[in-house]
Amino acid sequence: MRRQSAGSTAKEALTQEALAAKLQIEGVTMERDSLSRIEIGTRFVTDYELKVLAKVLGVSPLWLLDDENE
Repeated sequence: MRRQSAGSTAKEALTQEALAAKLQIEGVTMERDSLSRIEIGTRFVTDYELKVLAKVLGVSPLWLLDDENE
């Protein structure tokens, strides 16, 4: 999964806490430490988490999976 913060492409940057809150609104419970582990590449992301992460961040799931620009 792309490690570059997808929030950097959004109009406003999200904190991990804010992202966790938005995910919870969409039905995915994820703590801040889980988001941190995803960012550093030590936690896998399920298919349904990927879909909701993309929706919340305003990017496509394919963009999140693209590792060419790491």
